Amino acid sequence: QVQLVESGGGLVRARGSLTLSCVASESTSSADVIGWSRQAPGKQRGVIAHIEDNGSRDYADSVKGRFTISRDNTKNTVYLQMNDLKPEDTAVYYCYFVSSRGIFWGQGTQVTVSS
Repeated sequence: QVQLVESGGGLVRARGSLTLSCVASESTSSADVIGWSRQAPGKQRGVIAHIEDNGSRDYADSVKGRFTISRDNTKNTVYLQMNDLKPEDTAVYYCYFVSSRGIFWGQGTQVTVSS
């Protein structure tokens, strides 16, 4: 079982920035994939950014150019730098970790963007 703890959410104005952090209970370098997803009220959860074990990164079109995912394996932490935030980015943001043992999720952190 991999434990994931997100932090860094909050209330921000449109065009502002936030950085989310996710600390894993084991080495992030052991993940096949580690990333972020989000779920807005009344909508399904969707992946917005991830890093694969080879270091390649991918983003959902809705956040490309505004969000940046990174990881620090020495701290077992993955980050999501979010710039130029929009009201439609309001959601609960979840970190996830994929390995041969399964998919593990954090508890989520709320991000609210006011117009």
